[in-house]
Amino acid sequence: MNRRNLLTKSAALEDERNPLIPPDRGSIPVAFPISQGTVIIDFCGPWEVFHSADIPGRGGEVFQTYTVAETLEPITASGGMGIVPNYTFQTAPAPKVVVIPAQADPTQAMLNWVRSVTKATDVTMSVCTGAFLLAETGLLSGKSATTFHEAYARFEASYPDIHLKRGARFVEDGNLASAGGLSSGIDLAIRVIERYFGREAAERTAYTLEYQGNGWRNPNSNGIYAH
Repeated sequence: MNRRNLLTKSAALEDERNPLIPPDRGSIPVAFPISQGTVIIDFCGPWEVFHSADIPGRGGEVFQTYTVAETLEPITASGGMGIVPNYTFQTAPAPKVVVIPAQADPTQAMLNWVRSVTKATDVTMSVCTGAFLLAETGLLSGKSATTFHEAYARFEASYPDIHLKRGARFVEDGNLASAGGLSSGIDLAIRVIERYFGREAAERTAYTLEYQGNGWRNPNSNGIYAH
């Protein structure tokens, strides 16, 4: 087998890691649960990735992105940005992907909604200290996860039954996933696109966004923060 064929085979194997099966038609619903203090880059980064997904041979809106909250009252996000949620927990479409950004301490309603919808999601992912919210649901118990590097010690102390991976750009465990701090959520969102549609689709999406980071290719690329 020549070098070109070896490279092609290697790319195909990369595409086959933890694949997700997209629907034959229609869009994939992606929910962003938010509350007071939601960190903007944690959800707007992944939001733009899913919104800009460039999938060869697939027309229309590939991902349907929407915010969901306990009520439709405006919330104040980081930096003072005001956001009016699209749906409440009672009215939101059933998501196949959930993106949990860093935000205020979750209410019981928020935790119950995440627990409920995750029974049928392809991926429920946290970004930054959104991992604390995901951990509070109990869904991460006995599993692996990561979070913002400045929160490692607090996370380990709060959730000793979760295996914290320091220096991970993102961690995948079943239908749960967690990204490191802030911009790491962009990489995990691109990785979700790779799992649904393959390496070429992920590369095209990153190119469309003029995103030159390669963290989505290597989940262990946050080594600088490991210590």
